[in-house]
Amino acid sequence: MTNHTARLRRNAAVIGATGVLLGLLFIYPTSTNRTDSPTTSAAKPGVVSTAPANGGLTANGTSADTRFGPVQVSVTIRANRLVAVNALVYPDSGGRDREISSFALPQLEQEAIAAQSAQIDTVSGATFTSDGYRRSLQSALDAAHLKG
Repeated sequence: MTNHTARLRRNAAVIGATGVLLGLLFIYPTSTNRTDSPTTSAAKPGVVSTAPANGGLTANGTSADTRFGPVQVSVTIRANRLVAVNALVYPDSGGRDREISSFALPQLEQEAIAAQSAQIDTVSGATFTSDGYRRSLQSALDAAHLKG
């Protein structure tokens, strides 16, 4: 598959998903999430573990506050490459928040691994979550001493 074909398929998926999210916005016009008392506590930021045998390490980013609640990620680095990003804390207290997070977080993870940095695109319909994800991701990459 050529890069052009892959880009066209990705754009078609984003456009279709945007329509779904817009439909959800009309069905659920207000958020029920409360940012003053998050349901999930943040993990301690910084390097969590190192595994000298395979040269890997895991690092947590700082918790990034957003309009709809905090976002915090953990990264796994092997051989100076970002191999996984795990969302530890994200907006999930309302049905709409869960729907947006379930759609946006996998896309943000794929983008981060492909880019090998925190310089990733905002997911349409998840602007605040994307911004918090990028900020937490950058702090995790900084803790792991990986450029991002």
